[in-house]
Amino acid sequence: MPETLRPQVLVVGGGPGGYVAAMRAGQLGLDTVLVEADRLGGTCLVRGCIPSKAMIHAAGRYADMAEAAVGGEGNALGIALDRPPRLDLERLVAWKDGIVDRLNTGVAGLLARAKVRVIMGWAKFSDAKTCTVATAAGPVAIAAERVVLATGSAPVPLPDLPFGGTVISSTEALSPAALPRHLAVVGAGYIGLELGIAFKKLGAAVTVIEAADRILPRYDAALTAPVRRWLQQAGVALHLGARVTGLDAVGNLVVTAAAGETVALSADRILVTVGRRPLTEGWGLEEMGVDRAGPFVKVDDQCRTAMRNVWAIGDLVGEPMLAHKASAQGMMVAEIIAGHRRRFDPGLVAAICFTEPEIVNAGLSPEEAEAAGEDAIVAIFPLAANGRALTLEAGAEGGFVRVVARRADHLILGLQAVGRHVAELAGEFAHALAMGAVLEDVAHTIHVHPTLGEAVAEAALIGLEPVKL
Repeated sequence: MPETLRPQVLVVGGGPGGYVAAMRAGQLGLDTVLVEADRLGGTCLVRGCIPSKAMIHAAGRYADMAEAAVGGEGNALGIALDRPPRLDLERLVAWKDGIVDRLNTGVAGLLARAKVRVIMGWAKFSDAKTCTVATAAGPVAIAAERVVLATGSAPVPLPDLPFGGTVISSTEALSPAALPRHLAVVGAGYIGLELGIAFKKLGAAVTVIEAADRILPRYDAALTAPVRRWLQQAGVALHLGARVTGLDAVGNLVVTAAAGETVALSADRILVTVGRRPLTEGWGLEEMGVDRAGPFVKVDDQCRTAMRNVWAIGDLVGEPMLAHKASAQGMMVAEIIAGHRRRFDPGLVAAICFTEPEIVNAGLSPEEAEAAGEDAIVAIFPLAANGRALTLEAGAEGGFVRVVARRADHLILGLQAVGRHVAELAGEFAHALAMGAVLEDVAHTIHVHPTLGEAVAEAALIGLEPVKL
């Protein structure tokens, strides 16, 4: 029988939650083992956030060059190309994979520096703190003092549209062998729209089908309006309030439209992006004695499960399923294990849609503030009045920065923005919420000129204006 490893901390899952938890635990002097069945970096690094943003960037570059070649007369910037650009998709995918490989190697190096032992294989628990890892060299037994579960999530298929053949998930969409002539995207959430827009920019015809009556249903209409305008202007076909019922005999996508009629859509690739599910099967969760909250593992504000000295983080514990949320929880749990006092506040997690244009949301929207019983000030500053936005060609698409603050004490409850390049405002938004900033804090901070960040200060200043009778 192989020797049983007995670490102080066992982390299962090497994604942005797991590797951060393991790294921080190692930095704090805890004997730590990390188990990963696939590649270090998890969904975000290998088949999600990083590769998708690489594809989105490349698609934007290609679209700009294609626009400059139209008519040979150039655009407002005076830039023209004598011929259309040529897309080498194989080379693009190789570049994207190179970024993933570099970051994967970097994660391995950081874990080694923190003296974390990494075991590549599939863990199967027999009780809350004991597991056997099936590795290429044979089984490895582990009995840990404390366990951190960070197993992540996977794309959800539709019952009548399982993955396979022409039906793909975001994973396959990020490594295309050829550009689809017509891509049908089922689900108009951020994953579907980010990838759909990228493929449209690369030259594919794109159709989006969404069961709700609008795109990006989790965001308010004011934020999503500029994105919908871009989709319509770009020629992306939208079927809203529609449901997919499967494929017909010749492989067409069968869609029941909002009015009730059934239509058949021909597409050579069908990208299903209707959500993700936590990975709870196949590794012995049922043997661990933890409570569940629907499909997720139930945790408290320190990510503790119902089983003593077992924590769960990231996508495994529910929305928002975001890499930076998982990393924050992983960091927190490692520090709690080391004796620090920490808790997790989900209200401090900002979210970004890398659509065209981009959307950032942190904290409460105006509607959410009203539903929570807050008497709120809502102040909006248009990017059309921001000098940096104009120099970035980001002033003519209806973008804005919005601040939501409590009227009584000016505490900032939420910050939102839509527009080109506004993703880079997410850090300021999250920081303002984390420090409990009031309108005066943001308005009186000297923002560098010319930057998009000036729009945040301007919105706060508008919020401080006296009510005009």
